[in-house]
Amino acid sequence: MQPVRYDDKSETGKEENAVFEKLTEIISNYVEVEPSDVKPESRFMEDLRFTSFDFMSMLGEIEDEFDIEIDQQEAAKIRTVQEAVDYLETLK
Repeated sequence: MQPVRYDDKSETGKEENAVFEKLTEIISNYVEVEPSDVKPESRFMEDLRFTSFDFMSMLGEIEDEFDIEIDQQEAAKIRTVQEAVDYLETLK
């Protein structure tokens, strides 16, 4: 899967941008960060200061919000916001 540029005007770019926007909103509910400060390359633990508990709790909210089921082994591989967006796109 190719990375999406957030200025991409294609239909795929719009869909992934919507996922990114919703994800940044959810992220800002778990850690003290403004949605505008969340970047695709932001790392959950190192940059956004997620704890393991915060991350797992956020995954539960994402499952509810997007009406999906996240594989816990796959979730453990996610390090950045872009990786999360890419993974979520595979579940659509």
